[in-house]
Amino acid sequence: MNGSAERDVAFDNGPRRRRFRAVLREARSLPTVLLVAFCMLVGIPATVGLTPPQELAIAGQELSVGARPPGWSLSGPAQLVQIGNTRIDIAPLQVFGPLRPQLTLGPIQRNAAAAAAIDPSTGPHVRAGAMAALGNGFLRWYGWATLGLLAFTLAATAAAGYIRVLATLRRQSRTPHRQLSASQLWQHGVAQSLRMTAVAVTLTMLAWAGAGALAYDGTVQGLRGVRSLADLVGTRHLAPMPVGPKVTGYAGAVIGDSRAARVGGAPVADATEDDTACGRSSDSLAAEIGRMQGDRVLNLACSGASIPSGLLGPQARGGRTLPSQVGLLHQVRGLKYVAVVIGPNDLAWGDFLTYCYAVADCHDNLTQGEFDYRLAAFDRDYGELLQTLDDLPDRPQIIVMTSYDVFNPDAKCADAKGPANANGLDPTNISLLSSRNTALNDVLVSGAHKYRFSVATPRLAPLCSPDSDRLGADIQGLDSAHPFHPTGIGSIRLASAVVQQIGSGTQPATAARRG
Repeated sequence: MNGSAERDVAFDNGPRRRRFRAVLREARSLPTVLLVAFCMLVGIPATVGLTPPQELAIAGQELSVGARPPGWSLSGPAQLVQIGNTRIDIAPLQVFGPLRPQLTLGPIQRNAAAAAAIDPSTGPHVRAGAMAALGNGFLRWYGWATLGLLAFTLAATAAAGYIRVLATLRRQSRTPHRQLSASQLWQHGVAQSLRMTAVAVTLTMLAWAGAGALAYDGTVQGLRGVRSLADLVGTRHLAPMPVGPKVTGYAGAVIGDSRAARVGGAPVADATEDDTACGRSSDSLAAEIGRMQGDRVLNLACSGASIPSGLLGPQARGGRTLPSQVGLLHQVRGLKYVAVVIGPNDLAWGDFLTYCYAVADCHDNLTQGEFDYRLAAFDRDYGELLQTLDDLPDRPQIIVMTSYDVFNPDAKCADAKGPANANGLDPTNISLLSSRNTALNDVLVSGAHKYRFSVATPRLAPLCSPDSDRLGADIQGLDSAHPFHPTGIGSIRLASAVVQQIGSGTQPATAARRG
């Protein structure tokens, strides 16, 4: 019985093995190899180019989704086509393979649906629906393109089969002693065409499926880091317009936030409305640098300033709208150096500090993700600021100041314990805040080095440290009106760090810096 069963199995599997071997031979044959190459190198690009985009209506806008014509490169970006305007490569969406999405938009329509997309109450729902509609539109396009490629492959296979039959008949005419009957020629041609079709369709469709998978993966991976339209299509650098009349007579200038303005100090003599609104003091960073250097130093720093609101753009403060600090800086002639103090306001540092005072452990993924997001946004804004400073008249030395730590990890004084009913800062929370400050400084330093700007690293004694030199604290404590900002002594230490960098090296010309 066992021997009979084995013979039956061998008998059943024999034809299958022969058919499989015949298919393998066909896959290695020159006509089939050329056919598959033709379907992939010609059929796929032709399919991408000939498949019409899918028309959609999203948020009151008419748009279409499809794929851009493939190039010869192994990878490339997706593309946004703005009708009547331009074509924009979407750099974050890098796709390997020939299938690179293309979105055609415009002209922009102003209607109720468009207004709902930017309304805070309805915008998230509309945008989520828009993403789903775009995904479904591309899938529909991909489905139609798949049918088109299949039809192309079958047509190419039929043509190739016909050519092979003609070639066989020609060979037969040259060898009359080996001629086959019409029935044999038909059977041979049909079997050969079926094998060639199976190989060509299978390999071409597998390649097309791989292209679709690569397009999906590239799109999904690229969208993970996108938080805004600027992230998606890039930004156009626009330097702030110069503000006010030309100014002379200053050797240096200071731009930045409340640490540079030195909030909490004695007001400057003959203070202007801008001085009062910004909280500038008589012992500000600019004033202390001027005393140490014997120079006139222009103080443009303002409390609450960030890069978008204060340095590159106007800032609302004290009931006034203050012009861009960099815009004012562009009108100053004869500057030798500019000190830049920026960072914590851009990150809304007070939020993280308050949260760590309030909870026993502030090391959670939610707030860490928020910090990472804000730091990435700051990095982009900081890059634009550096590019603008690199274009200042007279090419002054740019000195970027890093941020200081407020506490040592073992701090246990009242300032670390915090206000009443607060959990306070334990060593774990202090170490977390210190690591985030280090991350901020890494961005500040790396950006400055990219442009070959100087870096000033102040050495302020953290809160809860012993007063070893009996000069007093460097940082204002919780009982002060402006906690965690430098004191008068701290402002001197900040100025000392800047003064040590003034003239520390000649900065190359702009073109060399950008190299």
